[in-house]
Amino acid sequence: MSTPSTPRTSELERQLEPEVMDTDLEVANYQAMDHTGPNTAFVDRLVELGADGIALDIGCGPGHIPLMAVERIAGLRVTAVDLSPKMLAEAKRLAEGSPHLGRLEFEVADAKGLPYEEAHFDTVFSNTILHHIPDPTHLLIEAARMLRPGGTLLIRDLYRPANEAELQRLVALHAAGESDYNRGLFEASLRAALTLEEVELCAAAAFLEEAELVVDSDRHFSLQLKAGSWE
Repeated sequence: MSTPSTPRTSELERQLEPEVMDTDLEVANYQAMDHTGPNTAFVDRLVELGADGIALDIGCGPGHIPLMAVERIAGLRVTAVDLSPKMLAEAKRLAEGSPHLGRLEFEVADAKGLPYEEAHFDTVFSNTILHHIPDPTHLLIEAARMLRPGGTLLIRDLYRPANEAELQRLVALHAAGESDYNRGLFEASLRAALTLEEVELCAAAAFLEEAELVVDSDRHFSLQLKAGSWE
């Protein structure tokens, strides 16, 4: 959970960025960034939380995480959804050579209104999509609706820095080797992110009060439920 040194609020006003990344340029630039560290940490957490069974990845982008998840977790089957057809095309291309392809499905779907039955999934996860949604409560409501009682939940995203100086420090530290375009994307994502206080309010509105809010790094948080820890 959050520590005293972690800011719960921010001097910065939230600045929305586009909800969908669906141009060839956006896909190419996203793929040019190195996501290995954060993605590996995300899948490590899924394993720790007991992810298994039938899983839903909300906002899968180019499909790095669902592919890593089925490689790491035996028997896991993932339906990965995104609102961007171009991102999904890239995800399907990357998964083509995987021996675990039969445990992956990629579908176009809106995180704010998912086309699946209530409590259909044993595991629900989403990585750095929340800040793309104008009202993130809608995504959390859908995530809670999709998850069966006692299932595993992991929603991870950026949180908004306390002030402009901290934002610029994070960009300089974590995007130092990136292109100007990708540094701009990272900065825009930090400005669009929620504060920890806002995350708690959205979680309460989505009836996810039982979910644990964990600060993972100087820029990431997780909203999570361990398998079997709740009903």
